[in-house]
Amino acid sequence: MILILAITIGCLFAGGFYLLLRRSLVKLILGLILLSHGVNLLIFTMGDGVRRGAPPIVDKNGVAPFNVADPVVQALILTAIVISFGLTAFILTLAYRANQVTGSDDLDTMQGEG
Repeated sequence: MILILAITIGCLFAGGFYLLLRRSLVKLILGLILLSHGVNLLIFTMGDGVRRGAPPIVDKNGVAPFNVADPVVQALILTAIVISFGLTAFILTLAYRANQVTGSDDLDTMQGEG
């Protein structure tokens, strides 16, 4: 399972960086989305989220289970998902406005004259 996740993370990072280097604004946004998904999977894998653990709930006798899943990793991934969603919404808004002003999604045409 770890090998499959490692290959998936590598493909997401490679595809994300490839799309970031393209001249189209839409491809740049898709590259950022792929990179954020790759980072989320990387955090999930590093936090040992692949193995199953019991939820961190104490029973009636006050005894905690032995093999407990780490809730910090889950909270960190949830926070990263929310941040990447907000960043994606902001970038989509900027791209829409840039397309209205310039009439193109080519990044070279958006550069000011210097």
